[in-house]
Amino acid sequence: MTLFGLDEKVVAPLVRVVAGDGLSTEQIEDRFARASWTGIAEPGDRMAGELVAALGASSALASLVEGLASEAICESVVARGGDVSLDDIEAAVARWRPRMTSAAAVTALQQAARFSVRLLVPADLPWPVALDDLGPHAPLALWIRGNESAITALDRSIALVGARAATGYGEHVTMEASAGLVDRGYAIVSGAAYGIDGMAHRAALASSGQTVAFLAGGVDRFYPSGHDELLTRIVAAGAVVSELPCGSAPTRWRFLQRNRLIAAASGATIVLEAGRRSGSLNTAGHAATLGRPLGAVPGPVTSAASAGCHRLIQEFDAVCVTNADEMAALHPLGVAAEPESVPLPSSTQVRVLDALSTRAPRATADIAARSGLSVSDAQSTLGLLELDGAVVERERGWIRRTERTPRP
Repeated sequence: MTLFGLDEKVVAPLVRVVAGDGLSTEQIEDRFARASWTGIAEPGDRMAGELVAALGASSALASLVEGLASEAICESVVARGGDVSLDDIEAAVARWRPRMTSAAAVTALQQAARFSVRLLVPADLPWPVALDDLGPHAPLALWIRGNESAITALDRSIALVGARAATGYGEHVTMEASAGLVDRGYAIVSGAAYGIDGMAHRAALASSGQTVAFLAGGVDRFYPSGHDELLTRIVAAGAVVSELPCGSAPTRWRFLQRNRLIAAASGATIVLEAGRRSGSLNTAGHAATLGRPLGAVPGPVTSAASAGCHRLIQEFDAVCVTNADEMAALHPLGVAAEPESVPLPSSTQVRVLDALSTRAPRATADIAARSGLSVSDAQSTLGLLELDGAVVERERGWIRRTERTPRP
């Protein structure tokens, strides 16, 4: 028996290794077809999404393998509610056909099996359903290297993204944000790039949290190569994800398309540091388009590295966030932290505090004269300030504390 022109005895065992045992023949066909589509169509290809949604992955692939006329394919898709035209189909088939080689699909599965990569499809329970908001631009399958528990944690995740050429300020803010969000129960999503992305992942791992890295190439070849050790650690504790099959090289277009997955998979996106032309602004754009909450961290007004963040706040209604509590509040499941209640001193207390010294003790009568209060008012106010830890009474009189440390 053959499967899209390939011997089923060759294909089925590979599919079971990367997609799970106990699959029916129909499920094996679907998963092999989706695995093949990830190599045939570029990420986010709307026509591939329309075709698979209308016909199913297997039938859609079969129509190409069997050389079905574009007119017939178009009629089938339109009859099932697909939004396509004949020109669309003809153009799509022309760009897909050069990649329709059975050897490429088998090689990708073999490479996936070698690196213990899991193929995830929308029918699988761990599938991140938030990606379905991308509509026909949603991934047809995902290649996962790492732990499925990290994928299920995406429903409570926040994306932290930013510039590759990060400053010390940007990396410090990212470290604090990532660790703080992990402490609040959030998973961290990013793109494993140098700079802000890498720091977000490292801080999450250091805090024993879940982190997911979306790549623009196959998960068998880590990119950037300088983050090989970091990505290996992410595989051990979290997950590395791509919609491209093993062996695929990252390209500029694939980086831009990868960004839509980061934005869609996360409950909120935070840009921590970005220049005016930073690629992280592309991720922010996807988040805004999808209606996901978007936050940006302000930086020094003199820093070109924060110009993109300031632009997001000024022109694109990004929420200005400065700490993990404010970032967590953007997530649909988040709860804004109650602001710390620090009562301001009354006018009488201010006058008494102004009359005190931090070094020279002063008598109550002296304080009353300096503050313009009666002795009794000065005495009662000093008592309240003492309870609040603002003043302390010595043998020779009262002094003002340099640090307000409320007494228990």
